[in-house]
Amino acid sequence: MDAGFAFGLSFLISLVAGRPVIAWLRRLKAGQSIKSDGPAWHMSKQGTPTMGGIIFILGILIAILVAGWREILSGEYGHLYIFGFAMVYGAIGIADDLVKVRKKQNGGFTAPQKFLLQLAVAVAFLALLRYGGYLSPDLYLPFTNVSIVLSWPLTMAFDAFLIVGFVNAVNLTDGADGLASCVTLPVALFFCVAAVVAGNFALGIYASALAGGICAFLFYNFNPARVFMGDTGSLFLGGCVVGMAFALDLPLILLPAGIVYLTEALSDILQVVYFKATHGKRIFRMAPLHHHFEMGGWSERKLCLVFGLVSALGCIAACIGMLGRYTL
Repeated sequence: MDAGFAFGLSFLISLVAGRPVIAWLRRLKAGQSIKSDGPAWHMSKQGTPTMGGIIFILGILIAILVAGWREILSGEYGHLYIFGFAMVYGAIGIADDLVKVRKKQNGGFTAPQKFLLQLAVAVAFLALLRYGGYLSPDLYLPFTNVSIVLSWPLTMAFDAFLIVGFVNAVNLTDGADGLASCVTLPVALFFCVAAVVAGNFALGIYASALAGGICAFLFYNFNPARVFMGDTGSLFLGGCVVGMAFALDLPLILLPAGIVYLTEALSDILQVVYFKATHGKRIFRMAPLHHHFEMGGWSERKLCLVFGLVSALGCIAACIGMLGRYTL
């Protein structure tokens, strides 16, 4: 019941907040600069307000505080930990977006700067989870009912790089109107189900609030988008997805549940490696993968539909993959 309330409250607040936030972003002249090496027709989006992730971040925050108040009073802070972790990544995104707006170009922090900042956040989050008893050195392998016991240093190193990799994979997926939102919505719903099965009510509240905020944001972000989430929203979403997986102590469940993010990141890596190795040849028309399909004639709405469906199928697989840990 609290989870359903969290969904509705987050949806309502995000929906109501959308118009004034977009108007505020316009007054700030926080327009998106479009990459010149992307699809040519994306240039028409130049100047569309960015940093719109603030819309659903606000809705989620209020929803988890109100709907999760009983959990807070009982000493359960898991949903607050996830939000705090995701919000730090969102803050990195806000800073990056502000640099882009100020420079009037699609380039904020350098790659090394982003990596070091994100790695520091990941290590701090893992230390908090370990201190709070949420993290164990047992690495559960989905679909196998087998856990591998790792040393704490190896666990921390593996988990930190997994976090940074997936957060950036979500960021890469945000390259078309509504795409990151449509891909992440099934993931949020999967974690709602997983939370119920695991008896993790704080996670259920958080995942439901995330789903509600995304649904409301799609009203403004679906093609043709009136606002972009920016790195503000995409890095926050990456933190949400990773944080929820770690709240279940099932980090590798990200592989099936986040299959679209993973594919997007791998397509980008493969393109760069192959391009350099062959001195200019390409595997894809353009990377990451959604641009490949765009260059092949897919509309942004079709991208959202197909990629969202693939994400949903991956989440169904994730439900099966966690059967060994929890009984559905």
